[in-house]
Amino acid sequence: MSATAPHAGPSPIRRPLAAAALLTALVSLVFGLLLAGAGPASAHAALTGSDPADGAVVDTAPKEVTLSFSEAIAVGDDSIRVLDPSGKRADTDTEPKDLSEGSTVRYGVALHSGLPDGTYTVAWQAISADSHPISGAFTFSIGAPSDTTVALPSQEAGGGPVGAVYDIARYAAYGGFVLLVGGSAFVLACWRGGATALPMQRLVVRGWLTLTAATLVMLLLRNPYTGSGKFADAFDLAGLQAVLDTKPGAALVSRLLLLGAAALFIAVLFGTYARREDEREKKDLTFGLAVGGGVVATGIAATWAMSEHASTGIQANIAMPVDVLHLLAVAAWLGGLASLLVALYRTPDIGSAAVRRFSAVAFGSVVVLAATGIYQSWRQVGSWSALTGTRYGQLLILKVALIAVLLAVAWFSRRWTGRLTDSAAAAAAEEASEEEPASESDSVSADPDPERAAQLARQRAALTATKKKRIRDADPQRSGLRRSVLAEAAVAVVLLAVTTMLTSTEPGRTEEEAAAGTPSASAPAAGGPVNLKMPFDTGGQNGKGTVRIDIEPGRTGSNDLHVWIDGSDGKPMDVPELKLALTLESKDIGPLPVVPDRLAEGHWSASAVQIPMAGDWKIDVTVRTSDIDQVTIDKNAKIG
Repeated sequence: MSATAPHAGPSPIRRPLAAAALLTALVSLVFGLLLAGAGPASAHAALTGSDPADGAVVDTAPKEVTLSFSEAIAVGDDSIRVLDPSGKRADTDTEPKDLSEGSTVRYGVALHSGLPDGTYTVAWQAISADSHPISGAFTFSIGAPSDTTVALPSQEAGGGPVGAVYDIARYAAYGGFVLLVGGSAFVLACWRGGATALPMQRLVVRGWLTLTAATLVMLLLRNPYTGSGKFADAFDLAGLQAVLDTKPGAALVSRLLLLGAAALFIAVLFGTYARREDEREKKDLTFGLAVGGGVVATGIAATWAMSEHASTGIQANIAMPVDVLHLLAVAAWLGGLASLLVALYRTPDIGSAAVRRFSAVAFGSVVVLAATGIYQSWRQVGSWSALTGTRYGQLLILKVALIAVLLAVAWFSRRWTGRLTDSAAAAAAEEASEEEPASESDSVSADPDPERAAQLARQRAALTATKKKRIRDADPQRSGLRRSVLAEAAVAVVLLAVTTMLTSTEPGRTEEEAAAGTPSASAPAAGGPVNLKMPFDTGGQNGKGTVRIDIEPGRTGSNDLHVWIDGSDGKPMDVPELKLALTLESKDIGPLPVVPDRLAEGHWSASAVQIPMAGDWKIDVTVRTSDIDQVTIDKNAKIG
């Protein structure tokens, strides 16, 4: 059949209507991001103030140090440490006292009496209400500032190798959830014959295995992830017990229990259900599996909602069920897309009816995503400045752009689905005509030898599968659909990665509130943006260029850092590795490592870079242009 032949797909009226509906959903989602909300919302907790304030000089030694946060936090014995100029503990080494009143979250530690004059460092670490570890440090002075030998932590809470493995497990968990839930929904709602297809079975089982393994890794690493940062502490029974008493630990254990129920669901779906031939019984079993599977899937999605962004801040009782709906819609859409891709490439039996049913499911998922996305965006962003000026907002814009691309590709898939109707019928007729002679031959030449008969049956099955594959591969409509679905799947993988990054990024609304609250509460030294330009030469081929660095607002506290690298021709230059470190040599502070993220060719960025005190900071930049060509350059800058 020619690819240009007329087809019996959607009418010229239905196609524009479908496209218009998709476009309406997209536009609603985009404009929903820009809704401004009233009242504070939180996700990652942020330090909003301290007494004494950051950089303050007090005449007499205070009796205690207090820290204020933007939301509830979990603290332990060493969550707040006060160190004297020699590095010894100046606090009484007890668990911080909860001094919270009303909506104000404040913790404090008592100090030893008779503290001498000098500069004291306050280092703190806690767990935000949305399960993410947070940390920071600042200084104050008694009498007058002095030199200090205190070295601040070399990595942020939740960083290092343990943090990297934990983050990988988080990505894997979301991916496994999408394959498990989306694959199962695809079989039950779109293609019941897929229950007997081995590739579909493998897809769902691998999703279950991935989610289970990732959850176990996260549970074991939770203690070192929020504490010491050492892999050895993963098997500390006391630490594991402490994790089980927390909200994130309870969520992970609940997920493991629900995955046990999911294993039973998979066994029935690809066992009893796949073998059932009576249509009435199969219909009843489909209903039972849909209800049971829906309950299990909702429960698993709730383990994220109850322990991350949705569980804290304004309207948490609304945000959590909305988050569950959002996750289920993502799984139904992207998991179903992966299932369709596997079915088109690995099985010859899927027909146009199943593809059309998935198209309807995908459209419904997009509508749910638009509605829940509008609410989530208002709650976590809330303003134009937070949308464009924070990392969370920028990731959100990228997510919307990816959804737009995905919907555009999906529109082409819908057109190929319409063309698939006639070609599927033709393929079935051709297959039937080719199989008739084989059937007649089989009835004439029955072999009395059972082994010989089994061998012939296997040969006939292989021949039939080969014919089906040949017909499938020769169908231009099916090939076009396969290509468009493959493109959808590629964009979906990137979309899922960006979505996972959003769950671990401080929401824009909270970041703006913390930035607005910090100056008055902590009284950082006045400053201005820092702009540096540093030439480099690694000595290798194409090893010359210029590094440009912007630090804003260029004062103590949280700063945004941007790095641009230009080649000798003045054009943006990509390098395999870029590292920075900040050192305040006059106070023996640092080096404080900064690992920026690549945003575009020749452009790197790091947010929430903490400058603990004002001074003449040395900024070291390491640029690697090949496996062996590397150089470190430095320049001093007045910050604060």
